Amino acid sequence: MMSEIQVHTVARQMLEKHGFAAIAKAAEQAHACEGRGEADEAKEWRHIVDAMKIMRGPHQS
Repeated sequence: MMSEIQVHTVARQMLEKHGFAAIAKAAEQAHACEGRGEADEAKEWRHIVDAMKIMRGPHQS
């Protein structure tokens, strides 16, 4: 399991590289992991998604 710092580091790096499309990319990764039966990995990707949503601020949907 990733630490909270690792989750936020990955989230920040993805946002820097992909912009807000990073949220969709991370959600796709979570879905793919679920499809492969990798529940723990899917949970980490969803945590990254949540971190990115916080980082982007409350004014964007």
